[in-house]
Amino acid sequence: MNNRTARVLFFALTSALVGCAQPYQQLQSGTDQSTVIARLGPPKETYSLPNGGKRLMWPTQPMGTTTTAADFDASGKMVSVRQVLQESEFYRAEVGKWTRDDVLVNFGRPFETSYFPLMKREVWSYRYQESNVFYMIFNFYFDDQGIVRQTQKSPDPMRDPSRRGMF
Repeated sequence: MNNRTARVLFFALTSALVGCAQPYQQLQSGTDQSTVIARLGPPKETYSLPNGGKRLMWPTQPMGTTTTAADFDASGKMVSVRQVLQESEFYRAEVGKWTRDDVLVNFGRPFETSYFPLMKREVWSYRYQESNVFYMIFNFYFDDQGIVRQTQKSPDPMRDPSRRGMF
């Protein structure tokens, strides 16, 4: 391979990788809230944070597997931005401590809620993609006081190839 071909190949690969970056990944800390909204569009969910700031969320639920969350300080400057529907985020939830409000502020509205009367548990479910490969559902089980008592992950039956045509 000659030098020119190698350079063209390198730039094509670099461009392709840059094109894969999510829009939120190109935002910097300190960016104004209005700039973030101009870039990502109006948020679908907004929550107040304890420090006087706000968390804006852009979910793709009920069918999607991502929710972008951007945190802003009280002056409207972005502190952080990330994709929250992922294992490392879910496992931050503390069984016995977190409440429905904690789950809501951290992950947004679930794509589905259920109640199991025999267990006396309400369940909130979130679609996500594990390791960018496996389509999964993460469930939070709440007691009647709204405290997380259990979590569970399972394959997403809607994305299971062996069950095509069943939904």
